Amino acid sequence: MKIAILGLSITSSWGNGHATTYRALVGALAARGHDVLFLERNAPWYAENRDLPSPPYCRTQLYESVDDLEARFSGEIRSADLVIVGSYVPEGVAVGDMVFRLSQGATAFYDIDTPVTLAKIDCGLDYVEPRQVPRYDLYLSFTGGPTLDLLQERYGSPRPRALYCSVDPEQYRPDPAAVPNYDLGYLGTFSEDRQPVLNRLLLQSAYRWPSGRFAVAGPLYPDTVVWPSNVDRTEHLEPGLHRRFYTRLRYTLNVTRRDMVRAGYSPSVRLFEAAACGTPIISDDWRGIDRFFAPGTEILLSNGPKQTLGYLREISERDRLEIGRRARARVLQSHTADHRAMELEAYVNEVRGGTVRPVSAGIELVRSAS
Repeated sequence: MKIAILGLSITSSWGNGHATTYRALVGALAARGHDVLFLERNAPWYAENRDLPSPPYCRTQLYESVDDLEARFSGEIRSADLVIVGSYVPEGVAVGDMVFRLSQGATAFYDIDTPVTLAKIDCGLDYVEPRQVPRYDLYLSFTGGPTLDLLQERYGSPRPRALYCSVDPEQYRPDPAAVPNYDLGYLGTFSEDRQPVLNRLLLQSAYRWPSGRFAVAGPLYPDTVVWPSNVDRTEHLEPGLHRRFYTRLRYTLNVTRRDMVRAGYSPSVRLFEAAACGTPIISDDWRGIDRFFAPGTEILLSNGPKQTLGYLREISERDRLEIGRRARARVLQSHTADHRAMELEAYVNEVRGGTVRPVSAGIELVRSAS
């Protein structure tokens, strides 16, 4: 297929999880023979932090405004077999209306923030409006489960389908030579609704275990956060350094945003990246997490510092490594970018065939891969 993607960013991973998601998916699509054009708004905060200005697996073009986008790329949008508009695209409502007007192929909205979107869509968003949901042939959602039913029944999406995040297993893999420097580490941008969980599961654990070694990497943390002396801070890690970070942790922490916890079935890309590196994961709990990893054998769930410290100090090294090995095997079986590319192809074939299957069919397509 000839595919045009209008996404938040593929060139800069600074302060967002979209770039790594797009890079993995687009790389897999290119490897499967598709021609991908990625169109990105030239935002100043990304311009100053472009860690992949020219992705090798797609054509990437920056535009300055919606008018500039239409003037320069209307032909590409018109001729594409599939046009995808992503969540949080600046002026995405106007971009979507332009796509509806120009596109002659299939159209999709790729929501990397589905629970956040649905919590606010009725109050007004600048990247999608309720009236647009039925007009997209596909609503590709980072969240599965009952959220897909809501998209169909309340908002009229003809084909809501789960397209979870994924990982490039060539980029994220174990390093046999790595020696863990930290007992527990967390990689993620500051989020006000995640911070209480980070405080409870990591910072309180660090206070209670002064000889333990902890690390937090990610931007935008305010000066009001008080870091224990045994927590090392890194402001930002570009994706090329993620593997090095994960493979030097005995365990990594996964923390989920509040809206994602409420919706359930919302795995973060960090889950799959860490697991692909063979790093055991300690996570907060939410509905549907067992759909992606088996608690106790492939992932560890914690509700407080006592439980976190129990994992860190009581699990044998052999069992720790085995948890990481099982999690990696699960990712390779079900959650690579190639899996997502194949799922996307199947969804587009639905559109081309004019079929509208039940929402559960989309869920089963993902389950069959596991």
